[in-house]
Amino acid sequence: DDDVDENLRLKYRYLDLRKGKMQRNLRFRHAVAKVTRDYFDEQGFTEVETPVLIKPTPEGARDYLVPSRVNPGAFYALPQSPQMYKQLLMASGTDRYIQIVKCFRDEDLRADRQPEFTQVDLEMSFVDEDDVIAVQEGYLKRVFKDVMGIEIETPFPRFSHKEAMERFGSDKPDTRFGFELVCLSEAVKDSAFPVFSGAVAAGGDVRGVKIDGGAAAFSRKDIDKLQEAVKVFGAKGLAWIKWAADGQFSSSVGKFFTEPELLRLTELFSGKPGDLFLMVADESKTVFDSLGFLRREIAGRMGLLRDDVYKLLWVVDFPLLEYDGEAGRYTAVHHPFTAPNPADVALLDTEPGAVRALAYDIILNGVELGGGSIRIHDRALQAKMFRVLGMTAEDAESKFGFLLEAFRYGVPPHGGLAYGLDRLVMLLLGEQSIREVIAFPKNQTAVCPVSGAPGAVEPAQLEELSLHRVVTP
Repeated sequence: DDDVDENLRLKYRYLDLRKGKMQRNLRFRHAVAKVTRDYFDEQGFTEVETPVLIKPTPEGARDYLVPSRVNPGAFYALPQSPQMYKQLLMASGTDRYIQIVKCFRDEDLRADRQPEFTQVDLEMSFVDEDDVIAVQEGYLKRVFKDVMGIEIETPFPRFSHKEAMERFGSDKPDTRFGFELVCLSEAVKDSAFPVFSGAVAAGGDVRGVKIDGGAAAFSRKDIDKLQEAVKVFGAKGLAWIKWAADGQFSSSVGKFFTEPELLRLTELFSGKPGDLFLMVADESKTVFDSLGFLRREIAGRMGLLRDDVYKLLWVVDFPLLEYDGEAGRYTAVHHPFTAPNPADVALLDTEPGAVRALAYDIILNGVELGGGSIRIHDRALQAKMFRVLGMTAEDAESKFGFLLEAFRYGVPPHGGLAYGLDRLVMLLLGEQSIREVIAFPKNQTAVCPVSGAPGAVEPAQLEELSLHRVVTP
């Protein structure tokens, strides 16, 4: 009986795991791991274990730190990824590396996130983007066939980051349903509705989605709830047009548009009687985030998110860098070892935000399964990337000197990818939380309910580690 409070299930996990469903989930996970090792072995990969106690770096998420007893005052970090070690393996002549590896991130938890998680981590030498993608498509095709008994078609569709955002409002597009975004900016730039015309004049965007058959399915109260929901993403409001089945229009912006003007707007959506049109006007990021959320939220309410439909795709051509206004510098969208598109390298000096990355994410039903990139293999370009990210030569040497030193001895062109194994298994099983596919998961406060970890330690242990407890009021 699954109708039990989750906290109780996790506390008595050894009893919870007796259930048939949980045993099936663990066996399914085992099968995915076995297929993974078999497939990559057949493809010439070598499984290599990388260190779990590594050097702390301030890049990325927050590290879990481990104090060193024999080096007082010094700390190890638990790896967020084996990234630098697998690049060193490429320099060492291990042409194809694979590892099913534990990784750790000290961050806030969600249904699909844990403080410790398992990655299928891999790297390949002498490859380009197409080579990596081809091997991964073969892997996923094998997993679906051997574990699920499902034949999937390859190659998967590819969308540039720009196209994914403009069509779906997300860099993790769910293509199991329609509701694609439509740009209205040109059509409404001189509109009498100041929210629309003002957004365009300010350099923003006006876009919308058409909900087929939504005029009858969504009441005014339903739309008001959607309007409140998009405020979380910064949207100030949600404009709407209902085109009833009898041909009549009703709209939140009706007093600013004549009926012929409303009709022309709906024509931009290829609309028809019975449809609902939802529009957001704001800066581009707010528009994309709001409509990206709306299209999936509405699809869920309309029963269009079927668990037995699997839509796999790639998103490529991500921005290499994004500007952090608070820090006053550019930061890496993926990580500082991602190679820029060769056609954009000159822009690193003049327009860093316009540089595209040789990066790629694999998406299943609107969820990122994994991501990777072609790496920088030129020492001078890697040093330049560190400078663009605001690091001094001393900073770069302190944090990544061992990698730069290895590059002096030559490293082949290389690239790789990492999957979240927990997330992959969760999606294939149709579960809503990765806690359903992990034997002993942590709860929302990063506590192990079975053992009570993390726990206090004795003062003598702290003293051995040259640490002392600080009690704050």
